[in-house]
Amino acid sequence: MKSTTTSPIITIAGLTKDFGETHALRDVNLTVEKGEVVVLLGLSGSGKSTLLRHVDGLELPTAGDVTVLGQSLPALRPKALRKLRGRVAMIFQQFELVPSLTVLENVLTGALSRVKGPRLGLATWPASLRREALTHLERVGLLHRAYNRADQLSGGQQQRVAIARALMQNPDVLLADEPVASLDPESSDVVMKLIREIAAEDGLTVVCSLHQVDLALGWGDRIVGLRHGEVVLDTPASGLSKAAVMEIYGRVATTTTELTVIERELLADAPRGRDAAPALADGAAS
Repeated sequence: MKSTTTSPIITIAGLTKDFGETHALRDVNLTVEKGEVVVLLGLSGSGKSTLLRHVDGLELPTAGDVTVLGQSLPALRPKALRKLRGRVAMIFQQFELVPSLTVLENVLTGALSRVKGPRLGLATWPASLRREALTHLERVGLLHRAYNRADQLSGGQQQRVAIARALMQNPDVLLADEPVASLDPESSDVVMKLIREIAAEDGLTVVCSLHQVDLALGWGDRIVGLRHGEVVLDTPASGLSKAAVMEIYGRVATTTTELTVIERELLADAPRGRDAAPALADGAAS
C-alpha cells in the first residue's frame, strides 16, 4: 500500500554510527519529503552507504533515530521491520543479480515477500506475478530479454533489471547506492533517466548516493553533502553551481592532499544531466 502521509517520509535525528573506533556517521539530521529526489554527495568513505543502510533497516544506530514511513526502525521487532522493508527498495552498485537465472526470474525475486515458500523455476511463480514482472521489464526497455540469463546482459542492462526487481516490491521509497558507478556515461544516462521517470510516475521518494558533482547537480532535486560522516551541505540543487559545491568542500578540507582527493573524485566525468539523457531503445546502455 502506497503511503498517503503528509509528514516526512524519512526523518533522521541525531544519527551516529560507530564501528569500533571508526565514526561512520556523526549526529546526522535529515528529513526527506514525499516525492523528493535527494542525492547524497560525498567521497568514498564519507558515510553515504552507511546512511542508506540505516534507512533500509540493515544497520542499527549507535545513537539517534531513523523513522521511515512513520515508524522508528530501531524500535521495530524483526517481523515488523521485515514488513516495513518491503516498502523500501534498494538498487545496488553491483546489481546483485543471480547470473544463472533468467532476467524474468531475477525480477520476480523482488516479490519474494509476497509469496510463501521457495520458488524453483518460473512455473512455480503465480501467473499474476509473472505478468507483473513482464510489465516492469517493459518499463525499463528489456521485455525482449526476459528469458535470457542475467549474465548475458551488459552492465547497463543488468542495472535496469535491478530497477525492475525493485519495482516488484511496490515500494514507497527507492534507495540507490552509487547506481551508475560501474557504468559508462551513456549507460549512466539511461539508468538515471529511468529512475527519474519512474519516481515521477509512481510518486516514489528517492535517496541516491553519488560521488560526482555534475551528476548530482544534473539529477537531484536536493543535494546533501557528507564528509567524514557529517552533513556539510543540504540545499536545493536548482541554482547550485559546481563551484559553490567545491568551495564548501574546500572549506572543510583539512589538508592540501585531502583537497586534491576531493577534486579528483567529485569532479570525475559524469553524464550530461537529466535533459540530455538519450531515449531508451533496444540495445541501449550496452
